Amino acid sequence: MPTLIEGPSIIEAAGNKPKIIEEFAGRVNSGGDVASVARMTSPAGWEEPGQRPEFQEITVVLEGALRVEHEGGAMEVGAGQAVITHPGEWVRYSTPNGAKYIAVCLPAFSPETVHRDPE
Repeated sequence: MPTLIEGPSIIEAAGNKPKIIEEFAGRVNSGGDVASVARMTSPAGWEEPGQRPEFQEITVVLEGALRVEHEGGAMEVGAGQAVITHPGEWVRYSTPNGAKYIAVCLPAFSPETVHRDPE
């Protein structure tokens, strides 16, 4: 039988400014660890520490732009575009002008598997 998710759980975000993370499916909201799906609303000037996660992350930008720094440089991912980051690679996300986006993590996001850089 399908499982209805009536609404997201709000999760505290890492970074220098408040960012809203609404997890629809994942460890917190649905108790699953196969994948997580979250909607992010990130203010202008938000940035978080770099990370080297154990999971794949697929990010679809709905509004604004997401800056993705990686070991080979940086890229801007605009509205209507997506980026896939791979397990074990270093990345750092920021939103210089603000953004709304969906993040899907496989397996599900976990604070224990994100491996953030020391602040």
